[in-house]
This record gives sequence, structure tokens and C-alpha cells, in this order.
Amino acid sequence: MRMVINGLISAIALSSLLASASVSQDNSNDTLFRSIYKELVEINTTESSGDTLIAANAMAKRMIDAGFPAADVQVLSSAPRKGNMVVRLRGNGAKKPMLLLAHMDVVEAKREDWAFDPFKLKESDGYFRARGALDDKAMASIFVTNLIRMRAEGLKPDRDIILALTTDEELANSPHDGARWLLENHRALIDAEFALNEGGGAKMRNGKPVSSNIQLAEKVYRSFQLEVKDPGGHSAQPRRDNAITRLAEGLVRIADYEFPARLNPVTGAYLQIITKLDAPEVRSALAALMAGDNRPEVIAPLSRRGNYNSQIRTTCVATMLEAGHAENAMAQTARATINCRLLPDENPDDVERGLKAAVKDEKIAVIPLGTIVDSPASPMSPEIIKAVEEISAELWPGIPVIPTQSGGYTDSRWLRKHGIPAYGVSGIFSEEGKSGVHGLNEQVGVKQLFEGKEYLYRLVRRLAGGG
Repeated sequence: MRMVINGLISAIALSSLLASASVSQDNSNDTLFRSIYKELVEINTTESSGDTLIAANAMAKRMIDAGFPAADVQVLSSAPRKGNMVVRLRGNGAKKPMLLLAHMDVVEAKREDWAFDPFKLKESDGYFRARGALDDKAMASIFVTNLIRMRAEGLKPDRDIILALTTDEELANSPHDGARWLLENHRALIDAEFALNEGGGAKMRNGKPVSSNIQLAEKVYRSFQLEVKDPGGHSAQPRRDNAITRLAEGLVRIADYEFPARLNPVTGAYLQIITKLDAPEVRSALAALMAGDNRPEVIAPLSRRGNYNSQIRTTCVATMLEAGHAENAMAQTARATINCRLLPDENPDDVERGLKAAVKDEKIAVIPLGTIVDSPASPMSPEIIKAVEEISAELWPGIPVIPTQSGGYTDSRWLRKHGIPAYGVSGIFSEEGKSGVHGLNEQVGVKQLFEGKEYLYRLVRRLAGGG
């Protein structure tokens, strides 16, 4: 493991320092981007009341109005209010196509909770603010605008560039997830050598860029239900082993349980870079783990840090509770939902066995929920890594490019499952915990958004080849 990880570190740890290149100022293209971005953001695409089919048709119209042949622009719907748009910029066929992927659906947003209307794009204090301003209508709008720009420039790439804007990425087990549905029903439309998607991100600290990330892997989503059945009875005659108490004790044991820690090439490379300036005990714990020593007492400095702990092991946490039928009666049923995030190569059956061993109570049923999507890590493509490094260095000299494994999932899981390597990149810098993604008052810096637009333009052109 040490040799593999050290080899990756030397290949991808830091970008070569190149002369700083200013972001191009194409006023007409920037104006077009603002128009597309505003239109897409202001189309409500939530699950409860929104419509991604309207958004798909709106973006398809943009492509056709820009001169893309109607035959190369398709809107595909799997159900009412569920839309996907696929467009192809044709190349000379020297190489297999590349896929650009972004989702148009957004998480729910209640107007009464927000400081402003979440479905009206607001620009103030150097930020764009709205639901979807970053996740993921930023990349969707960038890809649409950049493809229009490339066509206007007469680009003749060595490979077709396919753009897929999809629905239902934000829903864990939706049969209408656009990436999944297209792969299972229209694979030829989006089949590609590799894909670029969200998931990598770029990090700022105190307003300054600190890393340009590339997501190569993500943990696998799996939930379980813990259930206790009991005859119940009158609350005036309580029993120590009632359903709620029994379930609570099982949950405490799960909270105390740790799955074995281990590294893969992506997490090893990531941690060796990210812990360089950390405390000596953290670096010592990582060195021990890299050498194969995963004893809890040895790696405790890593395990105590949530951001590190999530990288080195499968994690499970209680997220929902349900119990009881009356305040004056002992519960006849008590349930808890346990959400687990598995390492990409973790055996799901081992996780289920681990939870049962942790609970230590045969009366607590451990029931798997949903369908697991196994998703192997994408390979370290020298072509893609080099392009990301070099273009990051052009725009942000000295900023390291860091390989990452996401704790949450993206639609890259479906691509990887179906044999299409996916790479999470964006070039859009944001302060951790301040973007409002999946929360209140979502925002992205205006300057950072336009820099990401230029970054993705250069990256796609570089990887597409041709002229």
C-alpha cells in the first residue's frame, strides 16, 4: 500500500507552477451565461412541486437556438415532471466521446425559512444566491454556455462532447434518476470513455483558494432499519426491557462501534497531503495506518476527527426514530433508521453482520433498506490528472490538486457502476460550511463562479482535443 500511495502522491500531489493566466473576459459569452443561469435557477425543480421536464425543454431550446441540429438535442422523460436533456457536439471520431454530466433537480427550499425567495436569482455582496445557485445548476449552466461557445468558435474536437442534464440526483432511491435511467434505457446516447461531473469542488479558506480537488471515488450509500416488536402494555406497570429502551440501548452500542480502518489509493493520497500541516500525532497515526497497523489505540488521532474518520472506514449513524402509539402505553413497535456510508470496496453483507454484532440483541431486527449501488473508484487517468493539474496551475498558481473520496454520493456512482470512469471537478471555489448547499440561503461567489466557468471551458477543450 505504501508504494502505491507514494507513487500517486508524486504523480498528483502538487500542480506545476506555471505563469498566471487571467480568466478570459468574453462579455457576450458572460452575458449569455448570466441569462442561462438565471433561467435555469428560477425554474423550480424540487421533487414536491417542481418540474425538471420544463427545465430540460428550456435548455434544449437554448441549444437549438444556438444552432445545434435538432437531431443532436434530445429531451427524454421517464415520468411526468421528470426530464433529461442530452446534446452532442460532434467531433471527428478520432477518440471515444467524453460525457459532461450535471443534474437539474434541487433539494426542497421553504420560502418562510429563507432570507430571500429561493427561486429568484439574487446577486448581492459578491454572491449569487438561490436554491441551486451552486448545487448543481452552476455546472449545468456552465456546460450549456461553454458548449454553445465551442460551437460558435467552430471547434472540431477529436471526440464527441456529450452533455447530459438529468433529474432526481438528489433522491436516494428514485427509479427516475436521470443518470441511472439513461444508462439502463438509452446507453448509446451517453456512452463515453469517461465523464466529468460534480463532486470534486474547490476549497477556499478566508477567501483564498487552498485546493482544487478531483473526486475519484465516493462512499456507497446503504441504510438499515432497526426494529423491536413487543406486546406493549400499560405505562403504569413499566418493564425495563420495553421496546423503546431496548432499541435505545442497541443504538448506543452502535454509536460506540467502529468498523475496521483501512486506506485505498485515493484516501491514502488525500490524507497524506491534507495532514501535512496537522498535529504530529495525526501524522504518526496516518503513518501507522499506511504501514498496515489499524489498532484503535494507534489510529485514535485519526478516528477522533470526523473528516478523517469518514475517509478511513465505513461509518453508520442513527438518523430517524419512530416509536409508540399512545403516551400512556408502552410501545409495541420501535424503529430507527441507520444510515451507513461504505468504503467503495466494502462488502455490504459484512456491514450488516457488523451491525448485528454491535447491537448484541437478537430481539432487535436489522433490516437492509433500498438497493445498494456498488461503485468502484475511477482509475488514475494520467491524461485527466495532468490536464486538471496544468489548468489549475494556469488559473491558481501554487494551489495543490488533491484526489478525494466523497462521503456523500453523486450520479458518478451510476457511471462507475456501468463501467464509465467519472471524475468530479468544478473549479468553483467555496468556503466549507458557508455555501448553504442542502441548507438555507444557498450561495456561490460571483468571481468564483466565472472562474469555474473558464476552468471547465479550458479543461473540456483540452480533453476533447482537436482545434
